Amino acid sequence: MGFGDLKSEAGVIALNKFRVVLFSYVPSQADVAVFDELSGPPAENFVHARRWYNHISSYSADERLCFPGIQKPVEQYGFISADVIDSSAKDAEDAAEDDDDGFDLFGSDDEEAEAEAQKLKEERIAAYAEKKSSKKAVIAKSNIILDVKPWDDETDMKEVEKCVRSVEKDGLVWGSSKLVPVGYGINKLQITCVVEDDKVCNGYYSFLA
Repeated sequence: MGFGDLKSEAGVIALNKFRVVLFSYVPSQADVAVFDELSGPPAENFVHARRWYNHISSYSADERLCFPGIQKPVEQYGFISADVIDSSAKDAEDAAEDDDDGFDLFGSDDEEAEAEAQKLKEERIAAYAEKKSSKKAVIAKSNIILDVKPWDDETDMKEVEKCVRSVEKDGLVWGSSKLVPVGYGINKLQITCVVEDDKVCNGYYSFLA
């Protein structure tokens, strides 16, 4: 059972002999199991396997999670015999010939079942999109410490702090403050503030530093 080692050429040959065509059917978790096992897109001479791979890869990882069905171990998919897996390069070329009689082994032949599967897929995608859109946006904030130095030792630092705190803007919140000695009896004002980055740009408060 199974395709064998899908990371080897023999496994891809086995997959290609399915003549997998999914463009008119609803992909399922069986497709995801086989897709994830491959190390990359099949070579161009494996026409059917490559066409199927391109179709599945056109869906995002999140969309593939919404495919109907329950994913089983990859060994449970496929019914290619060991003779086919070990087939020669000539068999691979024959299998790569375009055949309009291909069929989808992973989908359902029942139109009603396919319609139900498509409906389920759309519901899951819609639910995922709604959940994603309902997430609260992260508000980026910065904690800033400003140093305000006086002209001389006669500068009234309380008045300086009052002037600083008079600056008001949406997204700007003033915090604690203290006087820090700088020498010769002169103190500088050190004051903190929290800003929302999207509302308050650096240029707005840089003049206070």
